[in-house]
Amino acid sequence: MGLIVQKFGGTSVGSVERILNVADCVKEESQRGNQVVVVVSAMGKTTDKLVNMAKEISPVPNRREMDMLLSTGEQVTISLLSMALKEKGLEAVSYTGWQAGIVTEPVHGNARICKIKTEVIEKALQAGKVVIVAGFQGITESGEITTLGRGGSDTTAVALAAALHADKCDIYTDVTGVFTTDPRYISQARKLLSVSYDEMLELANLGAGVLHPRAVEFVKNYQVRLEVRSSMEKEEGTIIEGEATMEQNLVVRGVAFEDEITRVTVLGLRNSLTSLSTIFTTLASNHINVDIIIQSTTETGAANLSFSIHTNDWLEALNVLEDHKAILGYEQLDAENKLAKVSIVGSGMISNPGVAAKMFEVLAANHIAIKMVSTSEIKVSAVVEEKHMLKAVEVLHEAFELEK
Repeated sequence: MGLIVQKFGGTSVGSVERILNVADCVKEESQRGNQVVVVVSAMGKTTDKLVNMAKEISPVPNRREMDMLLSTGEQVTISLLSMALKEKGLEAVSYTGWQAGIVTEPVHGNARICKIKTEVIEKALQAGKVVIVAGFQGITESGEITTLGRGGSDTTAVALAAALHADKCDIYTDVTGVFTTDPRYISQARKLLSVSYDEMLELANLGAGVLHPRAVEFVKNYQVRLEVRSSMEKEEGTIIEGEATMEQNLVVRGVAFEDEITRVTVLGLRNSLTSLSTIFTTLASNHINVDIIIQSTTETGAANLSFSIHTNDWLEALNVLEDHKAILGYEQLDAENKLAKVSIVGSGMISNPGVAAKMFEVLAANHIAIKMVSTSEIKVSAVVEEKHMLKAVEVLHEAFELEK
């Protein structure tokens, strides 16, 4: 008997019919003689609907109350799936994140898992029950409900697999695996048979929605055996492993993209030596994540600083910077919305110079202006206007021959 953790995303549980389909998948795994822990997301667009309702009341909703609101979405799914399994003859029990023992840091909206108290789950498994856990949520040591950020159900599943020493973790999605880019937008996208931990981590961080970045961190740190596969089709998915064993000839393995990027520019920093650290310490203390950073110096000796953030955070970022203007010592703030980030990823880039140059040439040939650039050993990211995002993905996918 093995222990399998299965995770089903919002699309996979988007209706009662699909929940019944998930129940069949869980029953099939159980009938193989395995113990099964199932992690589920909220149904379909439930989270989006809840967010929209909150924003009708407040343009910047209180983070604690948002966690109280959003954590309700998964509770609907776990109870319905438990009912479905019982109707199919299986013993099942559903738990919220806090009932399942998931303890997080005291951060609302984007908490990290600190530990998992597995006693409740293990007792239910020993009693022969399928355990269903609400993804995306946990509780602090002081009893505050928290959420793990968008896509946090992936993190819940992998963290449970690590804590329970599961034999495997299967992430079921609405696609059949990890593709060279999002097949919903680029018809030439091709499924990869395997992806390395590092490549998957970059793709996830850069907008590939198939896996949450923190989930990939857990997979890498705890060497969890992971497969991304379809909840609708019976076929092999993509294996996430230490080193990709297939398609080693590809220099670039995938193209990731992310919309709703805002560039914030801080003009006229009088003392760039101390101002830089103060600005980013201030933003970090308010849980605002900064991505690409560019600094330039003017003729007068003052510095101008630009950085990219998610558009959802830009109003709060501007408010924080305005509140600390006297300490930070800048002259003016500026923001540019409706931007997107397009990135190429591949471990083969380390030993193949000229990849970034080719990317820039391709974008220039298609009249796509680059606003900001960021690089690492295995990725190159460019910020472009949001209206050019999909065109940029399409031409880069073709230029690096990822459809072959």
